[in-house]
Amino acid sequence: MSSPDIAGILENSKELDRLRKEQEEVLLEINKMHKKLISSPEVVEKPGDSSLSKLKMLYVQAKELSESEVSISSQLLGQLDALMPSGTQGQHRRRIGSEQKKKRVKADSEVPRLSPSMRSHLESLASLKGEQVAARITQENSGKDEWFVVKVIHFDKETREFEVLDEDPGEDEESTVQRKYKLPMSHIIPFPKRSDLSSVPDFPTGRHVLAVYPETTALYKATVCQSRKRKIDDYVVEFDDDEEDGSLPQRVVPFHRVVALPDGYRQ
Repeated sequence: MSSPDIAGILENSKELDRLRKEQEEVLLEINKMHKKLISSPEVVEKPGDSSLSKLKMLYVQAKELSESEVSISSQLLGQLDALMPSGTQGQHRRRIGSEQKKKRVKADSEVPRLSPSMRSHLESLASLKGEQVAARITQENSGKDEWFVVKVIHFDKETREFEVLDEDPGEDEESTVQRKYKLPMSHIIPFPKRSDLSSVPDFPTGRHVLAVYPETTALYKATVCQSRKRKIDDYVVEFDDDEEDGSLPQRVVPFHRVVALPDGYRQ
């Protein structure tokens, strides 16, 4: 085993340790935010409060750290495999030992890969089975991304992919057969729950959102026209490119069919 090989393994080991420590720090911050929101849920309704934005940033950071940990762990496995002895004598025994070593290292890396908070998040995504969500789907004929209301059939925690069903393909489709899609987590946005008003976001006047166009299952970019007095009140919005007689009509959309406009939204 050469010195550069040893140095590379030690460097990746240090980086893995740093990532795990940073994950723990982020988890502590997430837990603090959870406790704050549980004890004082009304804080998110105060003007200028950024609790939800901070929580989202922490989740994004936790996700990036987890992915980085997976990448470094894979590099370490590759470095260890490259240094394993080769030859014909005792080859079968060494191969078995190598597989056991890989399994141990993989198991060790998988244990901290997901923080308890992230595991809880994945569990909540799995609970969406049977629920309707907003989904970004790439159209085969045009290659454009469009947002539709779909039904969750299954969530795979290993691949972190959703299997969804487009229950209403539309009259302009060549086939009226309901279509299934497999989509990554980033292409799914859960709708607010009517049974849990405390989790319903309140978008102020002027905020850009993604809303279901009335009497359709398609979502488009819209602008909130007036603030709501109660969480059960509907939104009044103006949809982009919805011009009638030279002006944008104001349309009513139920609060549980309005979500935050995704970063980098393109129509």
